[in-house]
Amino acid sequence: MKAYRSRILRFDPASQQPLFDEDGLLVVGPDAEGRQKVLAVGDHATLSRQYPQVPVEHLPGRIIAPGFIDLHIHFPQTDVIGAPAEGLLPWLENYTFPHESRYAEEAHAAELAPVFVDELLRNGVTTALAFATSHPSSVEALFAEAQKRSLRLITGKVLQDRNSPDGVRDQTEQSLIDTEALIRKWHGVDRLGYAITPRFAPTSTTAQLRGAGELAAKYPDVWIQSHVAENLGEVEWVRQLFPESRSYLAVYDEFGLMRERAIYAHCIWFDDTDRALMQERRTAAAVSPTSNLFLGSGFFDYAGADRAGFAYGLASDVGGGTSFSPFHTMLAAYYVGREGQTKTGLSLTPGQLWWQHTGGGAQALGLAGTVGNLAPGCEADFVVLNPDATPLLSRKTRGARNLDELLFAMIVLGDDRLIERTVISQAG
Repeated sequence: MKAYRSRILRFDPASQQPLFDEDGLLVVGPDAEGRQKVLAVGDHATLSRQYPQVPVEHLPGRIIAPGFIDLHIHFPQTDVIGAPAEGLLPWLENYTFPHESRYAEEAHAAELAPVFVDELLRNGVTTALAFATSHPSSVEALFAEAQKRSLRLITGKVLQDRNSPDGVRDQTEQSLIDTEALIRKWHGVDRLGYAITPRFAPTSTTAQLRGAGELAAKYPDVWIQSHVAENLGEVEWVRQLFPESRSYLAVYDEFGLMRERAIYAHCIWFDDTDRALMQERRTAAAVSPTSNLFLGSGFFDYAGADRAGFAYGLASDVGGGTSFSPFHTMLAAYYVGREGQTKTGLSLTPGQLWWQHTGGGAQALGLAGTVGNLAPGCEADFVVLNPDATPLLSRKTRGARNLDELLFAMIVLGDDRLIERTVISQAG
């Protein structure tokens, strides 16, 4: 057992409101399987009397907060960040697919996996739902690195058997065989999970989508991830390819790919029927504001999502997204909330933004109570923040008059320098 004394940020899971201990104590210790869990958290004066023999690390001036959850990120696009393009489809053709084709080489995948995991941890991300490539070797490399580092990671082999160039296009039957083999090998091992991963509807034949849905039914505890309704050109392409389907989202539903533990990135060009379907199927959205702004795709409709009542959380969407930093993502989400909902005057609070990247992401993944918060029973994934990391940040945070001002100062001015330490729940 060990305890940490510091200011502590956590959340009430029912109200989603932030809770803040000015002088708090976080007590962690092993569960029956030896993994570090949160045993107690709260006011230092109260808890210290209950745990008098536990060694305490005192972190004056710091803030302990839950580790961040990235709901949608592309491992093989680490080197694609900042690539200029006219929009989504040209960006895929000119940058993404050529980079992803290199992951057929086991050595290349093995070289980039530690770079990718380093960036996640350096930016305070302790749980990630990631795309690999269509090559099984990319999945193997990423799982192996995440396992070595005890990172909670969910990933899967991309399925794309049409409308894709040589080097990334796979074969229908073999793609499904490879997917099942990877599920059997990796899903549920340590902190790893498998996600059935059609790239998006235009790059999978009906046979591949049908096979993906059959695997989802056979393995109901695996995740599903894909893209939907990101870009108007993409939406029109899907309409041409699937003329019998009511909408882009409905394509996935027709193949059994909407259920709990299904996460769809973007979800911009929805109508109310789509939103109702998300809620009915208990499917969640990965809001990806930096990539949506970068590629000019559009704005996620927060008000529409809340009206329908479906779950969502924040995602970097690297490499269409422009940063691994959750602070950059939260700030972009603030812009999207203000600019995308001008008629409703929506202004996301700092607490709401932070929740979307922690507890909200956990709820979307079906992992509430496991990650995304600092509450008894949660895995001991957390970050130690240094609000004095830069002169301007220090000046702004020291002048904060309340919690909203403190959190918003870190969102607006923070980056990887604000993350002093990332702590991962280790097995004993």
